[in-house]
Amino acid sequence: MHFFELAEPASLQEAIGLLGDSGGRPVAGGTAVMLMMKTGVFQPERLVSLRKIESQYSQIRLDSEGNLRLGAMTPLRRIERSADVAAVAPVVTAAMRRLSNVRVRNVATLGGHLAHGDPHLDLPPVLIALNASLVVASPSGERTMPVEDLFRGYLETALAPDELIAEVIVPANPDQRAAYLKHTTRSAEDWPALGIAVALTLNGGTVETARVAIGAATDTPRRLTSVETMLIGNPHNDAVLQTTGDATAGEAEVHSDARGSAAYKRELIRVFTARAIRQAVEGDRA
Repeated sequence: MHFFELAEPASLQEAIGLLGDSGGRPVAGGTAVMLMMKTGVFQPERLVSLRKIESQYSQIRLDSEGNLRLGAMTPLRRIERSADVAAVAPVVTAAMRRLSNVRVRNVATLGGHLAHGDPHLDLPPVLIALNASLVVASPSGERTMPVEDLFRGYLETALAPDELIAEVIVPANPDQRAAYLKHTTRSAEDWPALGIAVALTLNGGTVETARVAIGAATDTPRRLTSVETMLIGNPHNDAVLQTTGDATAGEAEVHSDARGSAAYKRELIRVFTARAIRQAVEGDRA
């Protein structure tokens, strides 16, 4: 590991000023950055630690409309144990229990988890399915963007060099049912070969709204909009679920890696799409 400068700003705006053209790179929990530096993949001249910025960016709260607002510096373990998260988005709580291991979750932050841009991560497809958005801070102020628009490629996001994720907003939707399934080829908390998230609202026996997102098998987390269209307005019976699973496997552009071939992952997508939809339909509100 080569020498680097460590800056410890006391505010988010001060941190942003140390990024961009000055060559600074942010570090929150450091669980990914430090590994990349140790292996020589990433060699920044300056690390900008976010540990000392305002405490508001480490808070979990509900706004006046009941939406869940998660500060980007909130450790994943605190999100996992939050009563507010369990009330608004229990699928997030459930997903956390198999996200890496508790040692990592104690240190890793929500903003760093998303900004890393690794398609194998668990929360991006979950947040995309929940229609979550990001508050992104820059020298010119703040902007809001859907989580689904964050990811551009492998380890590549839409964030400019002088932008930081400040907050994640999960909209309240008390009628929504959601599920997240992951399949690993090694230990339960390892990187998945596939992660798939589904969020539905039902009108009797018919699907009224649907959002389906996958990760790990593809180069970026992404929605499967044609599958959503197939679900909406149709009953959630076995025949529809099988057809939807087949369509999902055909729509997704999967790739081979150490966790499975493209053909293997397509079969996982076909099977797990139906399972995730069925779990969302049959489970409690999520």
